[in-house]
Amino acid sequence: MRALACLILAAGLSLSATARAASDEVLIAVATNFARPAEDLAARFEAETGHTVRIAAGSTGGLYAQIRQGAPYDVFLAADADRPARLVDDGLALPDTLTSYAFGRLVLIARPALDSPPLDRLHEGQVQRLALANADIAPYGRAAEQILDRLEIDRSRLQVLRGQSVAQALAIFTTGNADMALIARSQLGDLDTVDASLIPADWHAPVRQDAVILNRASDNPAAHAWMVFLDSATAAELLDSYGYGTGE
Repeated sequence: MRALACLILAAGLSLSATARAASDEVLIAVATNFARPAEDLAARFEAETGHTVRIAAGSTGGLYAQIRQGAPYDVFLAADADRPARLVDDGLALPDTLTSYAFGRLVLIARPALDSPPLDRLHEGQVQRLALANADIAPYGRAAEQILDRLEIDRSRLQVLRGQSVAQALAIFTTGNADMALIARSQLGDLDTVDASLIPADWHAPVRQDAVILNRASDNPAAHAWMVFLDSATAAELLDSYGYGTGE
């Protein structure tokens, strides 16, 4: 479908025909922690509706900045509630479409060991290098810092490596540059063999992930259909399989 759309546009058909094609496509800016679930959701959505989905993944802060600078996204799926709300306040998104689509959980991962789970190893000072997302731009990074505070971790005795997103934090770990990483629970599906400790939800502020339709897509049927689908039982079942909650 995507290839056919490109051929149609390249052939230079009439403006009205191009507008109709565009109305059946939605370009979604997705926080990196949600990229894999979003791809799965998109496949089901396309099968059910016939609409086309394109996904651009990045850090929530980076995508927000792009939107402020005029990036042509139709829907924003953030990893927090703050930035979609800011877009509404700034008149860049549709207020009545703002919704919470998921609540994230964090896990602490480490390479397999027989002695103790990762959380015990971190608390007991058996770790030298820890990867997490940058708290200044990534909601999962803010939650990770709160977890370290909760554990009263002495950061002066620990090398904390911060990626621009939770995906980069995982990459730091998988490339061998960190002994442990605090990542989204949804990312566990990308890993083969690791030890993992699920972090209690009350150890950090809720990672509420909000979505909103941007002004440019106010008349885009695919964008509105996506938001309806995101609130469906089908979507909730898939989100649960990835370790997300859909309510508090």
